[in-house]
Amino acid sequence: MQLPPLPELNHPTIQSLSQKSDQDLVTSFQRYSESGQYFAAIFCRYGQVLYTLMTTSTRSPVQADYLFAKTWEHIYNELRSLDLRAHTPKLSLQSWLINIAAMMINRADLPPVEEIQYSLSTTPPVFWCYLNQALNQLPGDLRLVLLLSQTFRWSNTRIAAYLQAEGDNTSASDVQKQLARAYQAFDLALPEDIRDIYLSQRPSPETINSLR
Repeated sequence: MQLPPLPELNHPTIQSLSQKSDQDLVTSFQRYSESGQYFAAIFCRYGQVLYTLMTTSTRSPVQADYLFAKTWEHIYNELRSLDLRAHTPKLSLQSWLINIAAMMINRADLPPVEEIQYSLSTTPPVFWCYLNQALNQLPGDLRLVLLLSQTFRWSNTRIAAYLQAEGDNTSASDVQKQLARAYQAFDLALPEDIRDIYLSQRPSPETINSLR
């Protein structure tokens, strides 16, 4: 099964990195943490290989997409400290990625299809990784109102009532102001090149709803 037409696959920023070696991409990803393009380039180079493994190893396309995203989230975290040259015998990036995918498939404890909120076409795995990173960087109060509003679809009035029950004297209009600050902080927490690749506007409710 082919990957859907994800934004990064034909983006000029990513295409400009096509001649970079795997080692150069890994080194740049580790060195320039404020940029997302190097991780996106690695995904574009090997995403189809891993997607084929996922789709042939799971019963449902929905579960395959979810496992695919979780696998790239694991890769994102592990890649920060990866040193391919330290492996004996020497390990290629492709081999390392396939090993990670095999481990994730073997260990997969996937939720039922009806419980999976993730959508590959709405939130590609690379974007998902950086969205979660940005979400984790938000102050706790802003993260809470953003998740209550977008993930749980609570109204400003209901959010205010919940916060008041927790001892926070917050009105519905205060919640609206907090949401505006949350969106602004969320956007700023995303790397500039990630915003350029994936966002023409602020993240949609469907995008934020797919997080976690």
